[in-house]
Amino acid sequence: MHLLSSSASRVNLQEYPMKEAESSLLDSSWSSLVKHAPLLRLNALDFSDLWDDEDLELDSTDEDSSQTSVNQTAATPLAPPPPPLAPPLSAASESPSGCRTLRLHWSALLSLPSLPRVGRFGLQSIWAGLEPVQLDTNRLEYLFESKRTSSSALCSLMGARQKQPCVCVLCVKRSNIITIALSSLPPAHLLPPAIHSMDNTVLDREDLQRLQMLVPTEEELNLIKEAKARAPRSPLGPAEQCLLILGSVPHLSVRLQLWAFSLDHDTLEREIAEPLFHLKLAMEQLAANQTFRCILATVLAVGNFLNGCKAKGFELSYLGKLSQVRDTHGRQPLLHHVCVLLLQLYPQSSDLYSDITAVTKASKCDYTQVQTNVSQLESLCKASWDQLRLLEKDGKKKKGGGRKEEGGEEAALHQRLTQFLKDCEERLKVLRAVHRRVINRFHSFLLFLGYSRSMVRETSAEVFCKTVSDFALEYRATRSAVLQQREREKEKKNSQNTPKLRPRLQQSPAHENQEQVKLEEVLKTPETPSTSSFHLDFTLPRQRSKTSDKKGCPSRKLKW
Repeated sequence: MHLLSSSASRVNLQEYPMKEAESSLLDSSWSSLVKHAPLLRLNALDFSDLWDDEDLELDSTDEDSSQTSVNQTAATPLAPPPPPLAPPLSAASESPSGCRTLRLHWSALLSLPSLPRVGRFGLQSIWAGLEPVQLDTNRLEYLFESKRTSSSALCSLMGARQKQPCVCVLCVKRSNIITIALSSLPPAHLLPPAIHSMDNTVLDREDLQRLQMLVPTEEELNLIKEAKARAPRSPLGPAEQCLLILGSVPHLSVRLQLWAFSLDHDTLEREIAEPLFHLKLAMEQLAANQTFRCILATVLAVGNFLNGCKAKGFELSYLGKLSQVRDTHGRQPLLHHVCVLLLQLYPQSSDLYSDITAVTKASKCDYTQVQTNVSQLESLCKASWDQLRLLEKDGKKKKGGGRKEEGGEEAALHQRLTQFLKDCEERLKVLRAVHRRVINRFHSFLLFLGYSRSMVRETSAEVFCKTVSDFALEYRATRSAVLQQREREKEKKNSQNTPKLRPRLQQSPAHENQEQVKLEEVLKTPETPSTSSFHLDFTLPRQRSKTSDKKGCPSRKLKW
């Protein structure tokens, strides 16, 4: 606001035209807001540790650093030249002892780039700050000794393997599905340890969904093993190799289902709890809203007068039909007249739609599906208990021959899953109680609104909430239209009254007196034959006519 006010004052001092002033105001304010960001924070994300110098791009920082380096070199004496670089290494470099070793084919950094003058990570690169490492060069020399004969034999062996075709026994469609899934998963040999420990840092929920599609069948595993036995030296295809690795995990499908349930439980619980909370809040908003009560009272009074009866109430589903009933005089809907009456009788009433937001949210929920989700969650909890018992039995069988570390990890995992399932059972009891009580409260709320018990059993929560929400939305639109019409009528009355006053205000009393004197003189002047035939008063209107003695060109007559 300070920036806008200062820029606006500068424009007023220079007395620019209005359009140019507005454009310059917008330009100056936007540029100033962009340059001076007050606080780098977006909702819950804090970027306040970013520096102002980091607004400069890499090229500009390089120019600044080069200029500063030039100034520094000009001020300081020249340093001795660096020693010459070592000659490039061959494929097998020689160690000081004369033995040839294998070479790492990396991209070596022969020189380090200059860093920006001000940087978050320091004035030196990470390579300049590394500490020297003491190596056992003799062991490295022994391990990576380059042997020409062995390397040639290895190359020939690799060439022979490359010439051998891969073993592929899966159909093309299945193989493509596995290959596409592997592109988004970690390497295949890392999957079994992550599945055994249920490590969420390695595999997320989407990865589990992909793995559930890749669970191999007994038939596929038998085909792969038979093909591998027929050609033991031939490599397996990537899809076959992946299925063979996954098939080595015992009870793979059970583990994946139990793991997926542990990740999906909170989402399933939220899908049940949130609609129930919206319904509970919707009943509270409707019961406490005074505008809703005023609408019901007004509609009831109008209906009793039109029907000539004394009904005590009406079914709320009729609220959606108020816009369909029209009067016989102006063809205005009944909802329009209800809005007019409410604005007259209850001017403090609201538009209703803004007060019952929970009703709108509840109208978008499927409470039949909520009941299904409760039953589904209960069945998943029971299935998870059975799956955990199966894994415990399998772990006890392998406990004697397995290592102590693996046994400890399995025991910790089983303990964690057991505690999780107990917690799920307790929360499921709470969900059942909440669902039962909210639905029973909704039924009592319908009785509070005058519904019969047979109608209560037939009315679903989402249908009721949608009826009320749609009516509230239509009521708000009609109410705003009535208010706009009133404002237009007020403006029209004001515009009709102002033009009549303007001529009277513009004419002065002296001017009116002069006109009155001239009119009286004309009326008092006697009219005589001499004056009437020879003297013409040009101030009075007279009829124009053609005369024969009028001068002009004679008309031409056509000769036949």
